[in-house]
Amino acid sequence: MMQIIENSQFQAAIDEHGSQLTHLINKAGNFDYIWNNDLWPKHAPILFPAIGRSNDDAYLIDGKKYEMPQHGFAADYDFEVTAKQADAVTLSLHSSEATKNNYPFDFELTVTFTLTDKGLNVSFTVKNDSDGDLSYSLGYHPAFNVPIANEGAFDDYQVDLEPAQASLDTYEIVKKPNPYRSGKLEKLPNYSNGIVELDHEMFAKGLLIIKNTGIKTVKLYSRATKHAVTVDVADFDHVTLWTKEGANAPFLCIEPFNGLPDVYGDLVELKSKEDNQHLDAKDSKSYQINIALQ
Repeated sequence: MMQIIENSQFQAAIDEHGSQLTHLINKAGNFDYIWNNDLWPKHAPILFPAIGRSNDDAYLIDGKKYEMPQHGFAADYDFEVTAKQADAVTLSLHSSEATKNNYPFDFELTVTFTLTDKGLNVSFTVKNDSDGDLSYSLGYHPAFNVPIANEGAFDDYQVDLEPAQASLDTYEIVKKPNPYRSGKLEKLPNYSNGIVELDHEMFAKGLLIIKNTGIKTVKLYSRATKHAVTVDVADFDHVTLWTKEGANAPFLCIEPFNGLPDVYGDLVELKSKEDNQHLDAKDSKSYQINIALQ
């Protein structure tokens, strides 16, 4: 079922299945910022409790193997609507016998979407209802139409990473045949003085996971249009840029990540997964993503 929220400037549609943002409409311009096309049939999936691929699509807890699909399982479950008003909606996913087949912990993942006069705020809260440490990853994977409002072409657009840094590192990706990390770092392509000049070739090897060494905001814009999208990523350790490789696809994903795909090799113990978040028993933690729209 779809939940619709709106204010005088924007309308958003959120699918209860996966708590996935499917549309984000600029009312004055009558266009959608969010990607909708079967070339990549998703829109803005939530990544929890894993990000990317785990070796053998599995991991270990004290040596016992558990299956874990790419990007976790939150996108595959129906969320419960727990609060709703005209311009905001809150949805929650609780652990269940089904989720414990993959992830034997008690948890609650709550997502609140709130429209403002500047855009959309997405707030995530993870609560540990277990008696011990909760180790997890959390990421957001929104795909934005490029060009925005059909103004310009993909190669006309830039990504502004603020504050600017002399250089930025990404994690080298290897395909075996699925994408994993090699364990090595390389420089972010097409980057200079805070600006990435977009082209499709830079994504030939796949996603670009950028180490967040101080990036606060990621702005997608072009001189071909007055419109822009700015994503606040300050609560996240990495920001990933991706579009479907080899497809000349007219979209760009701007993805804040707390967590990483595995380095290719052996199964990894959950408690020692690189960049995983950790919560003590009965504790909770919240993360904010503000998406400013022009």
